[in-house]
Amino acid sequence: MSSTLLEQTRSNHEEIERLERIIVQDLQTEPSSSKDRLVQGHRVRNMIQSIMRTTEKLVETYEDKDGAREDEIAALGGHTATGINVYSAFYDRLKEIREYHRKYPSGPLVDASADYEALLKVEPVISFSGEEGAGRYLDLHDLYNQYINSKFGERVEYSVYLDVFSQPEKISRKLKFSRQYKKYMEALLEYLVNFFQRTEPLQDLDKMLSKVETDFEEQFADGKVVGWENHGQENEPQPQHSVIDLDYYTTAEELIEVGPEKLKEALGALGLKVGGTLQQRAERLFLTKDTPLEKLDKKHFAKPIVKQNGDAKSTQEPDSGKQIALTEAKVKKLCSLLDETIERTKQNIVKKQALTYEEMEEEREGEEERAEEESDDEEGDFYNPLKLPMGWDGKPIPYWLYKLHGLGQKFECEICGNSVYMGRRAFERHFKEFQHQHGMRCLGIPNTKNFNEITSIEEAKELWKKIQERQGVNKWRPELEEEYEDREGNIYNKKTYSDLQRQGLI
Repeated sequence: MSSTLLEQTRSNHEEIERLERIIVQDLQTEPSSSKDRLVQGHRVRNMIQSIMRTTEKLVETYEDKDGAREDEIAALGGHTATGINVYSAFYDRLKEIREYHRKYPSGPLVDASADYEALLKVEPVISFSGEEGAGRYLDLHDLYNQYINSKFGERVEYSVYLDVFSQPEKISRKLKFSRQYKKYMEALLEYLVNFFQRTEPLQDLDKMLSKVETDFEEQFADGKVVGWENHGQENEPQPQHSVIDLDYYTTAEELIEVGPEKLKEALGALGLKVGGTLQQRAERLFLTKDTPLEKLDKKHFAKPIVKQNGDAKSTQEPDSGKQIALTEAKVKKLCSLLDETIERTKQNIVKKQALTYEEMEEEREGEEERAEEESDDEEGDFYNPLKLPMGWDGKPIPYWLYKLHGLGQKFECEICGNSVYMGRRAFERHFKEFQHQHGMRCLGIPNTKNFNEITSIEEAKELWKKIQERQGVNKWRPELEEEYEDREGNIYNKKTYSDLQRQGLI
């Protein structure tokens, strides 16, 4: 019976209450991992947005601009064009209800509990790039490329860029009026807003940015915005300084070696014309070495760009500068909100710089496995493919700890009388204990480092035999190692010298 306006109103109120109960039930469940927390936040935000849309419909209904609600209420009371007829209105309504149920005889009965469970199992699609790591890191590589390839940026490493991108006040104000800088800041703001909404879906970002705009208006009017102090003095005549020190040049021909781009930049900084040949540019700039700008002929100065409405370009710069400054303020606010994420991104970049491609792949697979482990339920059904022993908290111990201590491994030593040692550490320690030393002494073998990891009597005897043979080879053999020198200074060992002497050759 959703054909009447009052029935639609009742249905909308019921929908809002139903969504509110589902939100409360969802928030009462503590997420077991960061991924579950993110999914829960987006699910709740979608339901809140649905409530807001339904509320807007109710507001329009209660405002009743077309009078449809008032007419329907009057019709329920029997008010007609001819007067009040309650019975006629009642039977007309009864007829309408019967007609509805005749058309739809088997209307489905909605199970509220089943509807709750279905909504609580919904997993919204949250898209992250591979570099963002499911919202744990920022992916600013595109913006970094814009920064290092621009006039206002510097060629720095990506790890250094993560420190400076949140500090736009360090960039010269003269470079901020370019279209390139404006597009860069807008793209940076758009990415940070999008990333924050994906990672913090329940935060009211619009309210935060609105407060930033309010505070910015007051600070900008008082000239307290960092990097934009004395913004009202931008249009006042200020002494211009050339980017080229003319004291080092004696003729205009020497200035030609600077290059066309440098000359153009220097002329533009002084407000002079930048056109002409390279020779003309150099001569025009060289005039300012001994002649003040006030005494130069007006033909050397560039004409001001005038809009169709008669306003000069300089009058448009304050508004443009204010918009850029507001964008910077919003970027700073978002950077403060994402401070932990930025720091985590720096640490991840520094760690990646020390890894090979294979190690980075293993690291990524490890993160995926850890994410799967975190998403397991709290009843102890943990992801444990290596069958690691459980720790004091009921979870599998870390693999590196298992490897270090050799937990769960058994070692048997025949030299110690077939004693069994549990764990790698206990096995390594027993080589220095009395029982093992006594066993080695009984075999007539010294207990040195050469026999570490040897637990078999036969292996110990074979190794001792090889060591003795090697020591026999290393004994002093004078017939081969004792040296003799003849009259000509030739060096021979004892055996060779004796043979040559007997033959009368030396």
